[in-house]
Amino acid sequence: MEWAGKEKHMGGIPRKMAFMAVGAFAKAVANLLNTTCVHNADTLVRLVRSRPPGVPLITVSNHMSTLDDPVMWGFAGFPTFDSNLARWVLAAEDICFKNPLLSYFFRLGKCIPITRGAGIYQDPMNEALEHLSNGAWLHTFPEGKVSQDDAPIRRLKWGTASLIVRAPITPIVLPIIHHGFEEVMPENYWLGRRPLFPLCNKRINIVVGEPIKFDLPKMRQMAISMSRDSPIRTKGWPYISQYGLDEAAQRCLYMAISDQIQLVMERLRCLGKRSVK
Repeated sequence: MEWAGKEKHMGGIPRKMAFMAVGAFAKAVANLLNTTCVHNADTLVRLVRSRPPGVPLITVSNHMSTLDDPVMWGFAGFPTFDSNLARWVLAAEDICFKNPLLSYFFRLGKCIPITRGAGIYQDPMNEALEHLSNGAWLHTFPEGKVSQDDAPIRRLKWGTASLIVRAPITPIVLPIIHHGFEEVMPENYWLGRRPLFPLCNKRINIVVGEPIKFDLPKMRQMAISMSRDSPIRTKGWPYISQYGLDEAAQRCLYMAISDQIQLVMERLRCLGKRSVK
């Protein structure tokens, strides 16, 4: 249902209605039912509203519950109801796109279906790349799945790194870490199931970092150099002729970028834990 996610679908009215409804839900959960504190919110709002023309934005965050998105965008002062400013997000196909009705709803909500385990060159990743090429905002959960453990950031999947490398204009990459959603929507609330409705009287803490700086030319050259003596079992990835990156070089580059993002996210996680205490 990619057509349902098009801006011109029925004049954009269904999308606007979806964002009004979901935005109201996010605002209620974040601000009325619970208490949400956001550190460095101005950086996120500024980049969403007024980054340089044509420059895409990628936000990356940990994944604590099925409510992280959209509720993390429901804090006071964020343009939650503006469907034009809203993020695109990579969403698990087996959860959000189970039937035609859900598929239509999540497509209206600017969700891109990703099949977990299908690799970083599956067709929907090209759709995500197209939105980045148009200067859009994309949110990803690079850990790849929900984890409610109070534990360090896990090793990241390479999909986000591949989008950073392949985008015609290098995106601004902004890390975000949050705590509290695991209490608002616990995975094992009753008989191993989630609650029917979000829980209330919880504290949500969101820490927005600063944009991550990548020296991509240097990282590309280092990846090419390292890959020359790195025998791998290839999967048939396309050659990126613009930068001379074969599959081995891409693997080295994606790993380096992912490791850098993971390190920044872990530092931000530790900062967030200290600020909660």
